Amino acid sequence: MTSERSAWMGSLRDFPKHLSVASVSNGIIAWLFGVTGPLLIVLQSAAKGNVTMDVTISWIFSIYVVGGVLTLGMSLYYRQPIPVAFSIPGAVLVGSSLMQHTFAEVVGAYFITGLLVVVLGVTGIVKRIMKILPMPIMMGMVSGVLLPFGIDIITSTVEAPLPNGAILAVYLLFSAFPLLAKRFPPLLAALLAAFLLLYLSGMLQANGAAFTLAKPQVFLPSFDPGAIGELVIPLTLTVIAIQNAQGIGLLGTSGYQPPVNAMTNWSGIGSLINSFFGAHSACIAGPMTAIISGSDTGPREGRYVAAVIVGILWILFGVFAPIAAMMTQIVPAHLIKLLGGLAMVGVLAGSLASSFSSRFKLGALFSFIITVSGVSLFHIGAPFWGLAGGTLASLVLERADFSPSAGNQQAKGVKKGGNERESDSA
Repeated sequence: MTSERSAWMGSLRDFPKHLSVASVSNGIIAWLFGVTGPLLIVLQSAAKGNVTMDVTISWIFSIYVVGGVLTLGMSLYYRQPIPVAFSIPGAVLVGSSLMQHTFAEVVGAYFITGLLVVVLGVTGIVKRIMKILPMPIMMGMVSGVLLPFGIDIITSTVEAPLPNGAILAVYLLFSAFPLLAKRFPPLLAALLAAFLLLYLSGMLQANGAAFTLAKPQVFLPSFDPGAIGELVIPLTLTVIAIQNAQGIGLLGTSGYQPPVNAMTNWSGIGSLINSFFGAHSACIAGPMTAIISGSDTGPREGRYVAAVIVGILWILFGVFAPIAAMMTQIVPAHLIKLLGGLAMVGVLAGSLASSFSSRFKLGALFSFIITVSGVSLFHIGAPFWGLAGGTLASLVLERADFSPSAGNQQAKGVKKGGNERESDSA
């Protein structure tokens, strides 16, 4: 207990030293990304399942407040940027399931999912799998997940040439001058330009909406074999093999030693807590990890500060869940796509390099193209099949790369960080 307290206190003590314009701006971008597109999926699923507004507010409250608390706890303890949010593909699955099962039965499936994720974390099964899984294949999956965000830079600019073209020009202008970019991050310049354009267009208005606090509800689970069979395994895989795998891979290529067991355990615990408030699975936020874990956030030992910014904003957003729908209407979708894409540029370049610069090139390629294909089988998304297909391809086509003489591929993908904690306890 003393060592844990000293870990948090040390991170809090060093927080002002590492607080920078880059960490704040990237934290805001990650938060903005998480409260727009992903939230819209939750709202669409709630509408699809004919969920009442009170239940929807409780759902939103839990995924952001629980995620925010876990983000603060893990990022401060491990001194790594570990944003915790909710499973985006899981939200899609839930929308379809709510059309066939009662809300209490779906909550029961949430609860079982949380228990299963905790068991997988406590037993260390996930960590052992991650040690065996070649890093290039994992990063091929991550690159496939991130590629659409890079493409969004182009499509969003074509969709809205004037505002987005101007914002993109600001980003490129600041990026073209390294000394200027060091003093004033290009992403922050793009963010300020975006909000200036929103203000001048008159879109930054509350439209008379009342800023009221959320009133979360507590739900008791009902265990139905049909709902459990339909949701538990797909939700578990979206947490472990899709969302958390992205975060683990990104942290590894950024020079950290991600606490795999703890990330799994707390995803399960967060999922259990969420279930009682009518919310689905908690997990490591892959795209948000990409935004705040790159070198443009600052020195590696201080990037956890950006995650702390995200955690604080997560909690505030959840507390004011009744105005969440209004927030999604203020910022145009095309603008979010542009900012999110710009935030991913450096990370996407790094993940592609990690995928194809060493062994397992063919496995990484299959992992990449299967993930990009968007194929879904048995309610399980493409990133999982990318990992499975890429590994199978390497086993068939690149058997020599698995030889011990070829070296430990995982160790080469993960460099030791300067100050991050190496403990892997929950």
